[in-house]
Amino acid sequence: MILVESAGLLTTVQDLGRPGYGEMGVSACGAGDPVALRIANTLVGNRPGAAALEMTMIGGRYRFDIATVAAVTGAECPVRLNGAPAPQWAAFEVPAGGMIEVAVATAGARMYLAAAGGIDVPLALGSASTHLTAGIGGLDGRALRKGDRLALGIAERPALWRALRRETLARLGARKTLRVTAAPQTAWFTDEQRALLVSSAYRVTQEVNRLGLRLDGAPLACPGASNMITEGAALGTVQVPAGGQPIILFVEQQTTGGYPKIANVIAADLPSVGQLRPGDEVRFEWVGFETARALLREQESLMAHGELFAE
Repeated sequence: MILVESAGLLTTVQDLGRPGYGEMGVSACGAGDPVALRIANTLVGNRPGAAALEMTMIGGRYRFDIATVAAVTGAECPVRLNGAPAPQWAAFEVPAGGMIEVAVATAGARMYLAAAGGIDVPLALGSASTHLTAGIGGLDGRALRKGDRLALGIAERPALWRALRRETLARLGARKTLRVTAAPQTAWFTDEQRALLVSSAYRVTQEVNRLGLRLDGAPLACPGASNMITEGAALGTVQVPAGGQPIILFVEQQTTGGYPKIANVIAADLPSVGQLRPGDEVRFEWVGFETARALLREQESLMAHGELFAE
């Protein structure tokens, strides 16, 4: 078992989500930074999509009643084991009764704590992911709090006692320039407005949660917005409400919406959205669909490569 002695700002159980239920109004949810989750799990010998803890901005304290192997990835932050410094992006041994403390993130927004065997909670629609808006998954569909206990599953294979190569981390690290493709209403915006999106710097506001990130910067105008009818909305959509300030839809996004969509963040850059925090500056860059697919293939190839980790 894991005893939650402090749950930080917002800590939930997350895996890679539950795709396929959008028509029922349930977005896929899952980890905000799926690359960091997958690496944490691989470090401790789990399957990449096993359930782990996602901590937002402030980590927390977690006590393990049995000896295990753990790893912390994601946003930069101090990590301690029984009061002594512990590494990030590397597997380390936790003794029975050991306490892992994950402090405040110094860069980035989300940290991931994985342990051998993964977090064992009942599945909802095939996933352990906590969907806070729907109130399903994880531990009773809610954020963790002090005193909660979480069971660990049985480790499927021994941990490999390794660390992520620094050069790999640099290649997979979060970006502040998000690459975007065209969206359903891109053509409704003038050439000048489309150019304004990629020539301007936007600031992440305080209005940030797992549904979306509201940005502040050069307002965008859509002449055809009054003709918009409600339609499907996707993860990573950059939609433009009446005020002109764009919103990036995130992992618990609504599955339909009536605002025009100027762009969509490419799949390879969605983990970077998960590491944006209030006050961060973000820019956009147009790319074509073939480039977007190539970048995702490159990322997946790197994740699967045998030299991803140092022994």
